[in-house]
Amino acid sequence: MHSFSLTGNIVDVLNRQIFPATVTVTDGVITAITPEAKPCETYILPGFIDAHVHIESGMLVPSEFARLAVVHGTVATVSDPHEIANVLGVRGVEYMLDNAAKVPFKFNFGAPSCVPATRFETAGAEITASDIKQLFIRPEVRYLSEMMNFPGVLFDDPEVMEKIRIAKECGRPIDGHAPGLRGKDAERYANAGITTDHECFTLDEATEKIGYGMKILIREGSAAKNYDALHPLLGTNADVCMFCSDDKHPDALVQGHINELVVRSVAMGYDVFDVLRVACVNPVLHYNLDVGLLRVGDPADFIVTEDLQNFRVLQTFIGGALVAAGGKTLVERVEVDTINNFTATEKSVEDFLLPADNGAMIRVIEALDGQLITGELICTAKVEDDNAVSDTERDILKICVVNRYADAPVAVGFIKNFGLKRGAIASCVAHDSHNIIAVGTSDDELCRAVNAIIRAKGGIAVIDGEQADVLPLDVAGIMSPNDGYRVAEDYARLDAAAKALGSSLSAPFMSLSFMALLVIPALKLSDKGLFDGQNFRFANVWM
Repeated sequence: MHSFSLTGNIVDVLNRQIFPATVTVTDGVITAITPEAKPCETYILPGFIDAHVHIESGMLVPSEFARLAVVHGTVATVSDPHEIANVLGVRGVEYMLDNAAKVPFKFNFGAPSCVPATRFETAGAEITASDIKQLFIRPEVRYLSEMMNFPGVLFDDPEVMEKIRIAKECGRPIDGHAPGLRGKDAERYANAGITTDHECFTLDEATEKIGYGMKILIREGSAAKNYDALHPLLGTNADVCMFCSDDKHPDALVQGHINELVVRSVAMGYDVFDVLRVACVNPVLHYNLDVGLLRVGDPADFIVTEDLQNFRVLQTFIGGALVAAGGKTLVERVEVDTINNFTATEKSVEDFLLPADNGAMIRVIEALDGQLITGELICTAKVEDDNAVSDTERDILKICVVNRYADAPVAVGFIKNFGLKRGAIASCVAHDSHNIIAVGTSDDELCRAVNAIIRAKGGIAVIDGEQADVLPLDVAGIMSPNDGYRVAEDYARLDAAAKALGSSLSAPFMSLSFMALLVIPALKLSDKGLFDGQNFRFANVWM
């Protein structure tokens, strides 16, 4: 029997009180909380939970994500593994579960509901309703992941409705994903059994969906940043809100996690108990997580902080194990296996040409920094040698998506606001099918960036003149098996290199990764062509 005691000011979020006490932990469970007479210098509170995150988007395997996250007081995540599922199907989900089980961290995975995300792109696998039923047999699979196919819900698609039925039958909550869905359609979506949404980008939308019975996840990630728009909910609807990152690049995870939103919220004047309810309690109650809330009989999942303003984490405990102290991770590295699904072969410059014999006006994707939604612009094409080409002066650059699973024609379009003045960047992290996506100032540099990814069988790359810098992602082409801190350094180097090419985006690679996400309007690009996300159909580049 292993037992220890810890004294501090207990932050009882559920009962909204703070009092000095000694916490006794025996075999990973809180066995006593004994009040003390005098106030203490430190605070003991429940650990933070990321209520919706794709671990893969951090380019780290779960075991490495955990090593970085615990330093910031994160003890658990609600994790949707649909990124790797789009590459490897159920085998990919099982890979995440198995790797996650090797470290003392409370990952709670979902069964991916939309693999592939749409039928308008090429993915590496499919997850059926039958697969979802089998995944729910595993206790680590706690919920049905985000139902991105909201048209399928609204029009009673048989496969979609069967997945929802199975989730209800198995007693699993169902996550939502419906950016901009309003009115009767949003109400019907909620009434189908969808319980959350992390895609709200206006306060009105979030408030309306709360009225339909949905819970709102306030998202602040590396690309999508909705906190500024949604934080008033902390003052009006803290009982139905949670914090999430959705997608967090490794360099950002080194700096902070959910703790950053807690600090930010308290500094804005929101009640500390309301903020901690959102950060610690609501995910446990909504998803029925096996995560302690600092009560006798709970698992010993808690953190020790210096104060309740800056929330500097002194110690993090998970299941009674000390996993971080003094700003250092104590989670040991584990052996990481690699799996992949990558068969595309190298391309030639001719594959990226776009003949200009169809007209003079083109549809252009308008990237919006800090948002996953995009605009649609109509612009005059720049033509050289009878081909439409990138125009750096107007910041209208060629973008392409290349099928990674088979040799196929390259899909080409144009995008504004990436800001590159020279070179090209490319990535195999391209939601959700994870084909190769690249943007560049010339066809030659586009081709070289794409081929750098193909040679690595997945990764991110920067082409600057004759220089090529590549971060290989050996696991499914989207994650590195290496030490998370090293991956963060490598990613930061490539991020800086992309910005040195002229990009003013806060996270060029993260923004690039969402330009192939067809389920978020208005205009995106899949490996099969330009896509109109408003009307859910392909569109011609030429007007």
